[in-house]
Amino acid sequence: MKALNPGKIHPPFAAYSNGVSSGDLLVTSGQLGISVDGEIPKDVEAQARLIFTAIDAILAEGNMDRRDVLRLNTYVTARNHMAGYMTVRDQWARGLNPLPASTLMIVSGFTRPDFLIEIEALAWRIKS
Repeated sequence: MKALNPGKIHPPFAAYSNGVSSGDLLVTSGQLGISVDGEIPKDVEAQARLIFTAIDAILAEGNMDRRDVLRLNTYVTARNHMAGYMTVRDQWARGLNPLPASTLMIVSGFTRPDFLIEIEALAWRIKS
């Protein structure tokens, strides 16, 4: 197994990796909307953009890209965050065929109240 902690995204908050790959499988930890320097945007769309940038960086460190993503699990803190998240997700997934499987859940909150959204990805390297 290989830990995936790209330097251009926020490091893990505790004893875990941002992602782990093993052979052709890659999983990410839940990614939060925080910049590498610790800034947390106030709106869900900006947080989602940071998260998808982080997921792309983790995938790249594992020699994969978004075309390898099988599943996204997303957690938002309120129903009114769903549309903003879906706008950003749809931009990120534009052109993917097939689109990844996806789950969207509403949760009561995260470790810090500033966080509005968290996303996990599961990927499998597509052999050319």
